[in-house]
Amino acid sequence: QVQLVESGGGLVQPGGSLRLSCAGSGLTLDYYNIGWFRQAPGKEREGVSCISSSAGNAYYVNSVKGRFTISRDNAKNTVYLQMNSLKPEDTAVYYCAAGYYDGSYDEDEYDYWGQGTQVTVSS
Repeated sequence: QVQLVESGGGLVQPGGSLRLSCAGSGLTLDYYNIGWFRQAPGKEREGVSCISSSAGNAYYVNSVKGRFTISRDNAKNTVYLQMNSLKPEDTAVYYCAAGYYDGSYDEDEYDYWGQGTQVTVSS
């Protein structure tokens, strides 16, 4: 059974940090482009960052550049999203997804999705 499981969300103060994890089972994440998406209340889901298969090229949307870092640990079959200097507008449910198109944020190009983890940035 293919599964993606996110963890690491929580409540953090503005300026704080969190590291999200996306663990795969039933699929080898290194073979996929892994994307992180988020959905804030009342808003559409949006792509945040992705890391390409094999070469591990990282992509970020402008709103998180310089603050978020995506990385892989192939031995653990896990992709991470390190989030620093968090802002209230980063509050959302964060999802990871696996697809075949490197650098894409098109949700239709992702085949597998996790259940999401809540990130709340508030004082």
